[in-house]
Amino acid sequence: MLRGVWSSGAILVHPLEQLMASISASPGPMGFAARPRRPPQHDLRIALCVPLGGTVGIWGPSALASARLAVAELNQRAGINGQACQLLTINAADDAPDLERTLLELVENDDVDALIGMHTSAVRQRILAAVGGQLPFVYTPLYEGGEHTPGVFAIGETTASQLRPAIAWLGRHQRPKRWMFIGNDYVWPHVSHAMARDYVAETGGTVVGERYLPLGTSDYAEVLSQLRRSRADAVLLSLIGQDAIEFNRAFGREGLARDMVRLSCAIGENELLGIGADNTDNLYVACGYFATLDTDDNLAFKERYYGHFGERAPTLNTFGQSTYEGVHFLAELLGREAAPWTDFRRLGDEPFHYRSARGAVYAGGQACKVPIYLAQAEGHHYKVIARL
Repeated sequence: MLRGVWSSGAILVHPLEQLMASISASPGPMGFAARPRRPPQHDLRIALCVPLGGTVGIWGPSALASARLAVAELNQRAGINGQACQLLTINAADDAPDLERTLLELVENDDVDALIGMHTSAVRQRILAAVGGQLPFVYTPLYEGGEHTPGVFAIGETTASQLRPAIAWLGRHQRPKRWMFIGNDYVWPHVSHAMARDYVAETGGTVVGERYLPLGTSDYAEVLSQLRRSRADAVLLSLIGQDAIEFNRAFGREGLARDMVRLSCAIGENELLGIGADNTDNLYVACGYFATLDTDDNLAFKERYYGHFGERAPTLNTFGQSTYEGVHFLAELLGREAAPWTDFRRLGDEPFHYRSARGAVYAGGQACKVPIYLAQAEGHHYKVIARL
């Protein structure tokens, strides 16, 4: 059976013998043949690739709920181009062994019409290597920037839009001079930290240390010891999911918040709950969405979200709500063309608006304009203190 794929709570079963062993035509943009896609003759099937376990499994519940809300809203009307939408949930955790195999089979069997991905950049690279150029792919979370693969639409915040103004704001208000960078060992932290060196220099600061740790790290004693020795007064944190929780708990227990400011782009409300109210002093996050945003778009989104799932729905956060935007972005992208499947890689040349919880707008040319906010942790909640 096909492992790692779920639809409406049931496993989808497909024969494995029809994998892409037969692909031998001229290579597409990622090394595979770019086959013209037929217009769907059924419900429009969207593969929702989200982590269902592992270090960032904490992102999964809100991402699933937000995407399901968007699909319900579309199906209450006319779906996408008159076709009802169906989500196929695929485990896109960093340690998911069958991700490429699953996607290859779905694409080759024409069992999926589009992808929406909310996962790390390392997983995005795996997906592109497997099926890039084969179908429309909307990548929804914050990331390092620079994704221009034809047919791929990265709609989340980028490092430049988050870190540059956030570091400048901290430079004016907190005046840190000695920064240490700590992140997980994959593409987003590496690229972000390389860019952040310039942003720190623009404020007159210096970077006194840099560490990269594998996903799943739980012992931070040596890193915290290095942090103390560095005499840093600010820390840029590019740890994600459970790793961010574990580090910040240890940081708080060591009493380091008295002397150091922490800045992150990727600590959502779920992580904040896990860190604990006693460990969040002087923790700042720059992001495009917070559940506490007091905007008309967000208030309306929250009313629909909790009205649909009830008050015990998964906690809203930047990662989860991004899949809501991703589904509505895809609907608008495909709905603007009479025959979007003729050459989907040419879609999205012109700007357009789509339903968003944070007022994001598509600027055309595979670029989105996303408002960026700076928030400070106050116990288990974020207080938005500036629009950057």
